[in-house]
Amino acid sequence: MPPLQRKPLSPLGQLLDLFLIELTNWRWSWRSMLITATIAPLGGILGLGLFARDLGPPALAYVLSGNAVLSLLFGTLGSVESHVSFMRFAGALDYFGTLPIRRSLLILAVVLAFLLLSLPSLLVTIALGALVLGLPLALHPAIVLVVPLCALPLAGLGALIGFSVRTPEEGNSMNLLVTFGLTGLGPVIVPPDRLPAVLVLLGRLSPATYAASALRQVLLGPVTGQLLVDSAVLAGFAMVMFWVAGKKMSWRRR
Repeated sequence: MPPLQRKPLSPLGQLLDLFLIELTNWRWSWRSMLITATIAPLGGILGLGLFARDLGPPALAYVLSGNAVLSLLFGTLGSVESHVSFMRFAGALDYFGTLPIRRSLLILAVVLAFLLLSLPSLLVTIALGALVLGLPLALHPAIVLVVPLCALPLAGLGALIGFSVRTPEEGNSMNLLVTFGLTGLGPVIVPPDRLPAVLVLLGRLSPATYAASALRQVLLGPVTGQLLVDSAVLAGFAMVMFWVAGKKMSWRRR
């Protein structure tokens, strides 16, 4: 009897299977996400809210949106970097490289899984943060597109770090450095009129700046033409990050 010839899965089938595999990482990731992606941003809201309250709602809006970005940074960049580093040094990438799958789909599945896993922390941060700061939410329907656009370049950056570091410990240090660097670079948590001009200028090179701007508009309003600019820049950042991460990924099947 001739050997059975099994038809390879379609790209969509590969992505779905890999996505479901990656979702099982909630077993280890939920604890770290609870601490970093929820408690840390809420602590930032409580602390900064005390100082920004006298500056009025505009400053409080930066505190809320900036800490929402911080939650996404911990939930996507940090978690993706940790997972990618683990796969590299534990040999999981070598295993996936023996399978008839596309490496780009593996990266996409990792990013989408951790994006989904980060949403509960983000929602808690936004809801409790608005309550603590006394800000009325004015949710815009565009939020369903803005949140993924904000998260994808951050997750892509996490994948790039994970594929580039020499040790897991180096990866952990790097993702913390990048996380706090992005939140402090530009008007993310602090309004631009409270920052040195050089930080405002450098902030234009950071995806966190555009993510915070987009979130402020869809969470608190008003939505302006700046949202289209922010969305386009975030999409551009995401494409560049994924392309570079794919080039850095070592893969047996070429």
